[in-house]
Amino acid sequence: MVKKTEETQKADRTIHFSPKVVGILADEIAKTVVSRLPAFRRQKRAKKPKKIENAIFLDTSAIIDGRIFDVINLGLLRGEIVVLESILLELKHIADSKDLVKRERGRKGLLLLEKVKKVRDLKLDVLSLEKEKEMGLENLGEVDEKLISAAKQNKARLITCDYNLEKKASISGVTAINVNTLANVLKIIAVPGETLHIKIQHKGKDITQGVGYLDDGTMIVVENASLDLGKELDVVVSRVIQTTAGRILFSKKI
Repeated sequence: MVKKTEETQKADRTIHFSPKVVGILADEIAKTVVSRLPAFRRQKRAKKPKKIENAIFLDTSAIIDGRIFDVINLGLLRGEIVVLESILLELKHIADSKDLVKRERGRKGLLLLEKVKKVRDLKLDVLSLEKEKEMGLENLGEVDEKLISAAKQNKARLITCDYNLEKKASISGVTAINVNTLANVLKIIAVPGETLHIKIQHKGKDITQGVGYLDDGTMIVVENASLDLGKELDVVVSRVIQTTAGRILFSKKI
């Protein structure tokens, strides 16, 4: 028998692994190496928040005003009504105010939001503080800034009663609808020479004037009608004045 050399004996003692075992070992080694890499190399890109389709964002002033809910109840607005949780917290703060008027308006706003949930074909979504953080809103100090940014990210409309917010949103490329502007646009348009039938409700600034109102709230001042309180008259429009509060019609008795 041939005596084995020292090198041959060492080779016989070498452990041999199957390809399957080698593959498993390679996977484990790879996982270990990856786990030891700096954290930033292993971070996945954060998913962008899903956009809200056809959204309408409400601000605090529009909620407290309440008229937009009448429009919603008429079925003229379609889409998803969105309210930031920051807005809800602001409403709650107003509802907890020591000022009686502020407290009532804040509570009224919260109640109107509750009623919106019962409107058919309309969804009310509250954007939580966590979602606000995902959208990068937590670093924006003012609620108005958060609202504009959220509306812009979702290509949504913004409804407000705040003139400054309306203009700021428009400059930022956000479609902003002011309820006050909407109300003025929808008022009856009367021209000089047009005949109207109204009821005289009270005296005007001049002791000879009587004042009445159209169905949309437009004021009509009637010359020489101070003695006709409570009566219904046919009048003809003589001139129309546009003010910041709306239109005022001046007229004469027929």
